[in-house]
Amino acid sequence: MSRIQFNKCPVCDAAAIGNVMQVKDFTVSGELFTIAECLSCTLRFTRDVPDAATMPFYYKSENYISHTDTTRGLINRLYHFVRKRTIVQKRRLIEKSTKTNVGNILDVGSGTGAFLNEMKMNGWKVTGLEPDADARTMARDLYGLELANTSHLYHLPVDHFEAITLWHVLEHVHDLAAYIQQLKKLLNKQGRLFIAVPNYTATDAKVYKEYWAAYDVPRHLYHFSPRSMQVLMEKYGLKVRQYKPMWYDSYYISLLSSKYKHGKTNWLTATWNGLRSNIVAVGDNKKCSSVIYVIVK
Repeated sequence: MSRIQFNKCPVCDAAAIGNVMQVKDFTVSGELFTIAECLSCTLRFTRDVPDAATMPFYYKSENYISHTDTTRGLINRLYHFVRKRTIVQKRRLIEKSTKTNVGNILDVGSGTGAFLNEMKMNGWKVTGLEPDADARTMARDLYGLELANTSHLYHLPVDHFEAITLWHVLEHVHDLAAYIQQLKKLLNKQGRLFIAVPNYTATDAKVYKEYWAAYDVPRHLYHFSPRSMQVLMEKYGLKVRQYKPMWYDSYYISLLSSKYKHGKTNWLTATWNGLRSNIVAVGDNKKCSSVIYVIVK
């Protein structure tokens, strides 16, 4: 199995990095992976990750919800219930930020297509990319969406999209620099790039530590802080304009984290930890469990 070793920070190229903790892959392999932190930009990243050719193995689980749409278990059923609401909220955020509701949108990492279907049904011209063949098939069967493989990213028209979205996707991307540069090319002058990722500086992450479900090693290569995202965007001539909260994520992640830590979910404690995380973040969206970064050229 081929592994990738980061000898410098994947965001700012600093050599001053230190190991923080070991985290278990609770979803597929049960393997332990080391998480390191850049002492300059504060990015955390997973060390010795599988290369792009090997990584698909680590997504093959019936519990990996973005690829299977599984409703097995109460936590996953709650995820689907909340998703219906958050998809509408995302559309409204995009329409408000771009000041249009009839534009071209690119969704990278579309999963089974629920979000992109919402945009299509409300008048947007949609383009979706998804690396998993089974998820692409489900998107076609469920919503009539013809998603392309993510390799198609480099064959799309430049200066074309009013909105480009990556909902919990950037943390999975092996070639981070090439992705950001290409996304910038595809975005038109007035366009907006929406990137949602977990935030390891949030309170729920500090509570659960190595059991925090949003580390999701080795599938999550990078673990962003607001500062590291800002540094990454500025490196490629982009600017973070807004930080938007994802309030539900703290509850979902806390419920999963509780299960990882104790072997079963402590619903009362996990719900309190999610609520406490959100209370701390009130008035400062940069402290949310997951953050949507609204980015401009």
